[in-house]
Amino acid sequence: MLMLKVECSLWFSLFSCSCAQGDLVTHTAWLNRSSILYAGEDKWSVDPRVSLVTLNQDEFTIKIEDVDLTDEGQYICAVQTSSRPRTTSVHIIVQVPPKIVNLSKDLVVNEGSNVTLMCLANGKPEPAIGWRMLSPSDDSLSSDSEVLEIPFISRYRAGVYECTAANDIAVDTQTVELTVNYPPSVSDGRDVGVTLGQRGVLQCEADAVPEADFEWYRDDRRIFNGFDGIEIEDAGAFSKLTFFNVSEADYGNYTCVATNKLGSANTSIILYVQDGNSGTSTVFTPTCLLLVVLLQLLLKF
Repeated sequence: MLMLKVECSLWFSLFSCSCAQGDLVTHTAWLNRSSILYAGEDKWSVDPRVSLVTLNQDEFTIKIEDVDLTDEGQYICAVQTSSRPRTTSVHIIVQVPPKIVNLSKDLVVNEGSNVTLMCLANGKPEPAIGWRMLSPSDDSLSSDSEVLEIPFISRYRAGVYECTAANDIAVDTQTVELTVNYPPSVSDGRDVGVTLGQRGVLQCEADAVPEADFEWYRDDRRIFNGFDGIEIEDAGAFSKLTFFNVSEADYGNYTCVATNKLGSANTSIILYVQDGNSGTSTVFTPTCLLLVVLLQLLLKF
C-alpha cells in the first residue's frame, strides 16, 4: 500500500494505477472505502470534485479537486484483466495549515493584576503554540503553551503580545495588545526665574495611564485658564502655566496636581525674580515683598 500526503492548499490530487503489458483489461474501478467512485468510464460518485483523467489499457487515473479532511483515507484501484484480477491501494493523509481559532481579546488591566492570555489553534499535524512579548521585545517573557500567565503585572509589561501556531505546513500568528493602567507620578518641578515684566512658563510632566488631568494652584487657590492673564495648556503628559507679563504679585510658590482614576501626585514650582542686570535671583512671596518695602522706608531715615 502506498502512502500519499496531500496538503489542503493543493487544488487536486491524482490517483492512478497501471497494468502489466500484454494483459487485456476488461473492467476497472476506483473505490474509496466502500464507495465506488468510478467503474470504467461510468462515474458513480455524486461528488462534483471527482473526475476521470485517463482510462486506457495502460493507465486508469482519477482526480479529486479541492482536497479536504473528508478525503483522507484508503483508495483502491481494482483491475480485471484477461489473466486475473489485480488491486492496488493508496492511503491519503491530508495535512492542514495551522489556523488560530480562539484568541484573547485586547485587554486593559490595572497594575498589580494577574493576567492570563489564551490562544487555541487547529491544524494537522497538530500545531505547536507559543507566546512572546513582541513590542517592546522581551525574550524573558514567553511561553511554549496555549496559555501565558503574567502575575502581578507591572506597567513595564504593557505592550503587544504575539501568539504563534506552527506545524510542518505553515505558521499562523496573531497579536493581543495589553494596556496597564497605573496612577500618576510627577517629575520634580524646576523652579523658574523671570525678570519683572517678561514672559514666564512653569512646566509640569506626569507619567500615567490613562493620561492624567492637570490642575494648578497658587497656595490653596486653584488657577483657571485665563485667570489674571494666565494661560494653562495641557498636551498629553505635559502641562504649561504661562505668564505673559510677570508682575510682583505673580512671584511665589505654585503647585501642579496630576490626577487619573487610580490616584494623584503633585509637585511644587517656585517662580522667582531674575535680576536682568546681574543675573542674581530672589524669591518673592507677598510677605517678603512687604518686608522689602519696610526695609527701604527705614533706610531713608
